[in-house]
Amino acid sequence: MLKQLPTRQRIRKALVILTFLSFPVTMNFFSPYVIIDGAANGIINGSLVIFGLMFLSSLFLGRLWCGWVCPGGGMQEIVEPVNNKAIGGTEHRGRKVDWIKWLIWIPWVAIIVGLAISSGGYKTIDLLYHAQCGISVAGSADRPIIFAYVIYYVVIGLFVGLAIFVGRRAGCHTICWMAPFMMIGRWIRNRFGWPSLRLVADASACADCKKCTSNCPMSLEVNAMVQIEKMENAECILCGTCVDNCAKKAIRYSFSAGK
Repeated sequence: MLKQLPTRQRIRKALVILTFLSFPVTMNFFSPYVIIDGAANGIINGSLVIFGLMFLSSLFLGRLWCGWVCPGGGMQEIVEPVNNKAIGGTEHRGRKVDWIKWLIWIPWVAIIVGLAISSGGYKTIDLLYHAQCGISVAGSADRPIIFAYVIYYVVIGLFVGLAIFVGRRAGCHTICWMAPFMMIGRWIRNRFGWPSLRLVADASACADCKKCTSNCPMSLEVNAMVQIEKMENAECILCGTCVDNCAKKAIRYSFSAGK
């Protein structure tokens, strides 16, 4: 008999799956190319605004977006039963594979900045840039619909393929160009120590069953973090899987300042 997920996790998984199903509409609002093209033409577009909002949200909510509403996360969680292998083991202090996304993100941002400067800065706003009637795969006069669908399936193929052949949420660890915005915001939050959403732990309540580690979608050594009562990890997406699977309630959400 299939075990039912905790209520909060059913809601969370439903949200990320629904955002994935809406991806044909929203794809260009998460597009790295649309931002580059917009920078070259001096256009503030929907994708640039969305990434800016991701950064601002992370100042108070960490990487909650990644765990609860990311379409890329939804793609990967759908195929999680195919390969539920932890990524690179469960090393608490991070993995070399986690640096791949920074090798993608840093030159990408440099290109955006360079193009924006060379084009004389941003001059106009078009939030529906490359999204005809607000739909990303609708196509346009200069961008045939087949082109939009090729991009759509390439993105899905990358995230789903990595999840199937490498392990759970492998795309989040390697190719995600969105995560660094929120990781930087989270780092700034931690430096200033203002109140924000985070996980806190009570080591004295822990039964050391290690279910938190084995169930973590991001393959983190959660049990080790609980033992030292320090739940901060750059790869944590605040999905709450560890919270909802802990019978002893040793982990919980808290909106508080960091230690």
